[in-house]
Amino acid sequence: MELKELIESIHNGELYNCMNDELVAEQAKCLELQYEYNHTRPSEGARRRALLKEMLAECGEGCYIEPPLHANWGGHNLHFGNHVYANFNLTVVDDTHVYVGNDVLFAPNVILATAGHPIDPTLRKSDYQFNMPIRIGNNVWLGAGVIVMPGVTIGDNSVIGAGSVVTKDIPSGVVAHGTPCKVVREINDHDKEYYFKNRKIDYSKI
Repeated sequence: MELKELIESIHNGELYNCMNDELVAEQAKCLELQYEYNHTRPSEGARRRALLKEMLAECGEGCYIEPPLHANWGGHNLHFGNHVYANFNLTVVDDTHVYVGNDVLFAPNVILATAGHPIDPTLRKSDYQFNMPIRIGNNVWLGAGVIVMPGVTIGDNSVIGAGSVVTKDIPSGVVAHGTPCKVVREINDHDKEYYFKNRKIDYSKI
């Protein structure tokens, strides 16, 4: 299979051999940039910003990823809107596209996994896999250790609780958590009054 045809398979959900030599060589180029990013000093903010613009498929204004970032393709298929913040150890299996909206927060150790492998052991042993894109809307917060599985969409303004495994789409404007992740409730007026348990928001101070 030609490289161009193989790359099309990568992004349209078909099974393909992920150990193709040309594909691995292209991937290695992207990982070099990720290595550079992960070995920058905390004082090198300008260099980090420049590297993110080069690494990611799209990188809006005001985006930042705390090193280390772990991405199969070094963020090559990762699309960030504006003002996206990712805390330590963001892991992105970006074998196909991951679309992230504006004002999204990733807590430490979040995993976004677009890749899957056949259940059939013969195909899996032969290095076949498939990829399904992930879509995360605007103003979403993913808590620590959240895992988002292939093909999932998370709607605008939703919050995913720490440790959740998101196997199915989550609608907009909800709190969801669990394994598998399920909607617990809608975001409501109570959330405009309280920010944590019985702690009220003092709008005169913010």
